Order: sequence, then C-alpha cells, then structure tokens
Amino acid sequence: MVTAIVFIKADVARIPEVAEQVAAIDGVSEVYSVTGGLDLIALVRVARHDDLATVIPEHVNRVPGVISTETHIAFRAYSSHDLEAAFSLGQEDGV
Repeated sequence: MVTAIVFIKADVARIPEVAEQVAAIDGVSEVYSVTGGLDLIALVRVARHDDLATVIPEHVNRVPGVISTETHIAFRAYSSHDLEAAFSLGQEDGV
C-alpha cells in the first residue's frame, strides 16, 4: 500500500464542493478542510506507486476549483496504536 498526503489549494468559494468531489475519487480515503496556507488535505492510498500518477494528476488536479496541489509520499507510518503495542511487549495482562 502506498500512501500520499496531498495538500490542495482551492477556490475559496468552492471548498465544500471541491472536498466532496475529491473524496469521491477512487484511491482517496479522506479529505480534511484545514486552516493555514492550504484549504484541503487529502489522503490517497493506492496499491502501487504508479497508481498515484492516475489518481492525483488525472483526477484530483482536474476537479473544478482545484488551484494547485503538493504531494508528499509517505515512507513509513507511525501511530499511537503502534506505540502502545511496542510499550506493552513483555508486560503481563493487568500489570
């Protein structure tokens, strides 16, 4: 599984529609509206690296109202769930 984080600048008047259209694209798992210099952040999860070339430039970038995108490909995932599992190694139940 390949995960990419896509920063999206959108036409301010169209942010809700852009978010909905991006969220409906195959491969896009989540879309968040955010504060700061960006308008939306999309999480793209695909089976192969080459699939990103279809999802992002051919679909996300072509949504009406998308002004620009910046894509970051994730190397490794760290989550609180993973950390909890690591810290519980070797502990007995109830301890």
